[in-house]
Amino acid sequence: MGSFDWDLDAGTLEFDDAGLAVFDLRPEEYDGLPGTVSTRVPPEEGVRIAAVIEEAMQTGRSSYGAYFQVRRRNGHRQWTHVRGRILRDKRGTAYRVIGIVRNASTELTEFTVISPLEAGRRRITGMVQGTTEALSKAVTVDDVAAVLTGTGGMERFGADGLVLGLVEGGVLKVIAAAGDSMEALEELSLHRLDDSLPLAEAVLTGQARFVTSLAELGDTFPRLAPYIQSLEVDAAAFLPLIAQARPVGGLALFFRGRSDFSAEDRNLCLGLAGIVAQSLQRAILFDQEREFATGLQASMLPRHVPVFTGAEIAVRYHAAWGGREVGGDWYDVIALPRGRVGVVVGDVQGHDTHAAAIMGQLRIALRAYAGEGHPPATVLARASRFLAELDTERFATCTYAQVDLESGGVRAVRAGHLGPFIRHTDGRVGRPNLRGGLPLGLATEFDDEEFPETRLDLVPGEMLVLCTDGLVEEPGLDIAAGMDALEAAVRAGPESPDALADHLSASLWERWGTGDDVALLLLRRAPDPGTPQAPRIHQYIHQADPEGLAESRVALRRALEDWGFAELVDDVELAAGELLGNVLLHTEGGAVLTLEVLPQPVRRVRLWVKDRSSVRPRRRTPGEAATSGRGLMLIEAVSSRWGVEPRGDGKAVWCEFVPEGSRIEENARTDLFAEPPVVPPEEPPED
Repeated sequence: MGSFDWDLDAGTLEFDDAGLAVFDLRPEEYDGLPGTVSTRVPPEEGVRIAAVIEEAMQTGRSSYGAYFQVRRRNGHRQWTHVRGRILRDKRGTAYRVIGIVRNASTELTEFTVISPLEAGRRRITGMVQGTTEALSKAVTVDDVAAVLTGTGGMERFGADGLVLGLVEGGVLKVIAAAGDSMEALEELSLHRLDDSLPLAEAVLTGQARFVTSLAELGDTFPRLAPYIQSLEVDAAAFLPLIAQARPVGGLALFFRGRSDFSAEDRNLCLGLAGIVAQSLQRAILFDQEREFATGLQASMLPRHVPVFTGAEIAVRYHAAWGGREVGGDWYDVIALPRGRVGVVVGDVQGHDTHAAAIMGQLRIALRAYAGEGHPPATVLARASRFLAELDTERFATCTYAQVDLESGGVRAVRAGHLGPFIRHTDGRVGRPNLRGGLPLGLATEFDDEEFPETRLDLVPGEMLVLCTDGLVEEPGLDIAAGMDALEAAVRAGPESPDALADHLSASLWERWGTGDDVALLLLRRAPDPGTPQAPRIHQYIHQADPEGLAESRVALRRALEDWGFAELVDDVELAAGELLGNVLLHTEGGAVLTLEVLPQPVRRVRLWVKDRSSVRPRRRTPGEAATSGRGLMLIEAVSSRWGVEPRGDGKAVWCEFVPEGSRIEENARTDLFAEPPVVPPEEPPED
């Protein structure tokens, strides 16, 4: 009796000396790989024990046990017993197996004198059962190919090489191959269904061909002759794969050391070919249904995404892996009046073609309402009414936002859907709190078509991320875990919207198991770094972010030092702190901070702080005991000039700083309502 430790992640299998003795292996002969042990296990026994282990892994069991035979050096078969304990992580994924193996000959002596006929029957039963169980889980054509060529694939047939071909029109296309020398046949991977090659002939005639002399095979099929020597095999079986009286493909099995095919061997090969044919036909039908369903879904989505100056937009749609069971997820990008952009992601209830059809109608209706220029709340109210009037019991969720690319202002609403993420220019990721309304359709049914609008700001370089729940939901886990995972993936991903969309798809959609469809939309406002002579930075400070002020000071200091204005750092930080503090304390929103260099008429620095309040700051003269009211006095003391500009939905307070030694006109200091400088600034971004 010995012990073993199987590391599933590393692919190593360690035995102690007693465990190696059970398999009649010497320590110096063993390299720690499972494949080395399998050389001591007859193919049919290997298939059977692999099926036991696979079933335990897939069903979530914590242990397994089985009897099997080991072939010792002298050719004798020894009954062996294995008992393994499966260790799993928090997600239930097996990562390690520990257990014991022992020589069980003494307790199963009666099996050592089993008749050759019974042994043969058990071998056939094991191979058929193992192949059936493995293929029962194959859904697509790729899955079937993976079963036949993956771990234990050839062993299920007792073969040393395998080639699988699929009939497509009038050609036979090789879709899978396994074995040391099978790459020699790559040039024959696509050929017509004729009698020039043995596998194509078997498919064409429906008759299997068993060959024990490859030299003679080369004489019969001259086209194959140049490849015979490279195959390094002694015998072959070319089997047609026929399902419902129709050829769907062909299977070629190659063997080393075989000199004949008994009647039992031929029947076994034909039986296994029948099992493969049924699985392949089922997979072909699944793929066809899958193509139909995804084609229907794709036809309902926008064919092209408009291009907008000042924005980069990336969209992705991933269909759930489930035959016709497509969902109703969608995205859209809409050109709006006055240079604005509408973006929306949504999800119609259900996973079927009806959900996809409803989605197509709802998307077009919402697009029409948005294109008329209605406010976001009105757009969703009308869309809800439209859905309620359709002959369906389905409802839908969505998040819709109108983005002004010139100012950065965002007006967002949501109807029972996930809120957006915003990736800031410094890599931080925020989750704006969007007050939500009821899902579309239900809102009308319950006479509650209120969709509160939330005002956001997108500074140059920031990215808006919208998605459906398929990107953040994992079966059995709280959606909060998926939201946290999405936030981490957005934070760690690349800056480009296209690259980030691919990163999110690979790290999240594939991670959750592709059980639900996903719509993903990313909009990045174009960065605005200014020019080398007049650089510029922007930053948004959220009212509920306690670290925002500290991070803004770091950004200001770094920029001023990079631009050669290190002597102004303290004054600019002081002014920024006063202006930002005033916004965060006395308004109901965040602030957009812009720092820029103005090269003319004298090189100087200008600081902007924009908010959504229309109340103008006023300079006061506080008494000696007053605890507030000195902010504007400080700004006036440390800056060369300052002022305030009204904006359509708020105001922007600015102040300028001139390095010591530079000159500026005597009328530089202005009162509160002074006009802006001679060189008007570009429109500072809105939050």
